[in-house]
Amino acid sequence: MMLQAANAVRGTVPPAVRPAGSSSLLLTENQQWIGGPPPLMDKLSPRERELVLRQGRRKVLNRGQTLFSQGGKHDGIWLIESGRIRVFYTSPLGREITLAYWHVGNFVGGPEVFEGTVHQWSGVASSNCSVVHLPGKELRSLAVEIPNLAIGLIEGLTFKGKCYSALAQMLGTRSITQRLAHLLLHLVELYGVEDADGRVIAAAFTHADIAHMVGATRQWVTISLKRMQEKGIVLTKRSQIVVCRPDVLEEMRGHASD
Repeated sequence: MMLQAANAVRGTVPPAVRPAGSSSLLLTENQQWIGGPPPLMDKLSPRERELVLRQGRRKVLNRGQTLFSQGGKHDGIWLIESGRIRVFYTSPLGREITLAYWHVGNFVGGPEVFEGTVHQWSGVASSNCSVVHLPGKELRSLAVEIPNLAIGLIEGLTFKGKCYSALAQMLGTRSITQRLAHLLLHLVELYGVEDADGRVIAAAFTHADIAHMVGATRQWVTISLKRMQEKGIVLTKRSQIVVCRPDVLEEMRGHASD
């Protein structure tokens, strides 16, 4: 069981053969960020990985189960072994904005990585997941003992900081329609599968999920997708979205207005 965990967390599957959707899902205009940050355990030796995982505590979550909650006590990070974790912020009025979906090899629970504070946002399993919790005290000791682990934490936090900054920039400078077009193209790149009508987004994202990613309401997303379907840009098929005219979405991404 420990060997399986080590293989999953260190992200040893070559990028060319990783399953569809293994990259992290981020709302960013920088194409270089689509693949996500380097897996935290990538630069560690087998002995170092074993040492880290020995301090960890495994947890299995079902889809929809909360991993950590905004405002809750913070203690360490979680390494994702399998599945997908959605990280999101909730406003005082109850509105949600998705910050990112993190996949295998990533860690969640930041921006603080040790202990003594509260969570700034929440994390929930968007699919069945397996994670390894590294408590703050143990993680601090491991970072001192294993320089490459400390470097991995810094690189991961730097990547996340850039992504969240890019998200803030998009929310402030792009219209909702532009953000929706951008997200659909992003989803096609990550999950697209060829279909007779175009490219199917072969992943389960509801209209509410999409709304949380682009900063809109579910009703607005439903109406917008219906209008796109009437124009032949997209097609809804068996609760999945088929992108028929990516060229039109490219134009909308750059020039649309609400």
